[in-house]
Amino acid sequence: MSNVQIMTGNSAAAYGARLAKVQVVSAYPITPSTSVTETIANWVERGELKAEYVRVESEHSVMTVCISASTVGARVFTSTSSHGLLYMHEQLHWAAGSRLPIVMCCINRGVGAPWSIFNDQQDSIAQRDTGWIQIYCRDNQEILDSVIQAYRIAEEVYCPVMVCYDGFVLSHTMMPVDIPDADQVCRFLPPYQPHTILCPEDPRNINPVIFPWQRRDAEGVLRDGYMDMRWKLQHALEESRAVIVRTSRDFAEHFGRDPGGMLWSYRTDDAEVFIAGMGSLATEATMAADLLREQGIRAGVIGLRVYRPFPRAEVRAAFRQAPAIVVFEKDISYGYEGALSADIKAALYGTGIAAPVHNFIAGLGGRDVKAGELADAVRASLAAITAGERERQTWLNCVTE
Repeated sequence: MSNVQIMTGNSAAAYGARLAKVQVVSAYPITPSTSVTETIANWVERGELKAEYVRVESEHSVMTVCISASTVGARVFTSTSSHGLLYMHEQLHWAAGSRLPIVMCCINRGVGAPWSIFNDQQDSIAQRDTGWIQIYCRDNQEILDSVIQAYRIAEEVYCPVMVCYDGFVLSHTMMPVDIPDADQVCRFLPPYQPHTILCPEDPRNINPVIFPWQRRDAEGVLRDGYMDMRWKLQHALEESRAVIVRTSRDFAEHFGRDPGGMLWSYRTDDAEVFIAGMGSLATEATMAADLLREQGIRAGVIGLRVYRPFPRAEVRAAFRQAPAIVVFEKDISYGYEGALSADIKAALYGTGIAAPVHNFIAGLGGRDVKAGELADAVRASLAAITAGERERQTWLNCVTE
């Protein structure tokens, strides 16, 4: 039976964690993520969710609690934003290096200085190399669905997952969300089977100092060195692509909704220009594509749902016939270009795909991005491409002089 409710993106994230039957939650308040775990705390207080809610003094301690709880076999959850995520940076590496299936929502917000409480994706993009899987959501339904899927993905590959969505644009916006039946979720998401072993009869050190090379332990068993463990983490992330696609497909069979696996497309079959983006900005791009088609320009959209591991094969297939590519993103890799644009170019290198790629930095610090403005930017790019300009970086709606 359908249970559709009007709710914010933060409420959708909280319901996803509740349906996943999380056992330990730790969080520290920061705008715009606060209401996610605030909602969960109320459920725990009222006895509606059987979980331990751990209050701590900082985001660094939040992730420390999550690491400890996951190590002893609990299914854990947290959420944060902006400087809270940056404060966790050290522990993000520890979580991934320990191969713990932690799920965290990052409610994307700009970072200082100067202070901003408004949206861009600089916070999560800055953490792309910490070993976490990153999923970006288009709407509130996808937030709930992705949290549930994240646990199944994380617990199969033993890598943490960050579910990212735009602060205020989604976190505080009300949308219809279909809340799935709890028993149905239980059939889709099996109980967590921890790979760590903690037993008084078999004491051991967790994450001791390790040598660069392989060496035998006291029982004569050859153990990995540091580099071997790093290779295994990288291999797990590479292999997680197949798990993500399979999980998305299985979710569609259980619940009738398919978020698209690694990426999704919109009106690309006959497109003469491909627009690329992530999260709510990619959703806005679909309306820009419709506007452009009304004006006689055949535009389509490729939305990247998963940014890490990067969907290299899917990007190559999606852009195989692209005459031109325009990338819009809410981040900047300072000193170079937008991170998404750079990764798309890297994925296409050596494939023979020679489409010009133009990059637009947009919406930093919550600056509004309208579909009409995206359409205008695409038209300007097409004119520049016709004039022979194969690469371009532009800051949309920004005074650059």
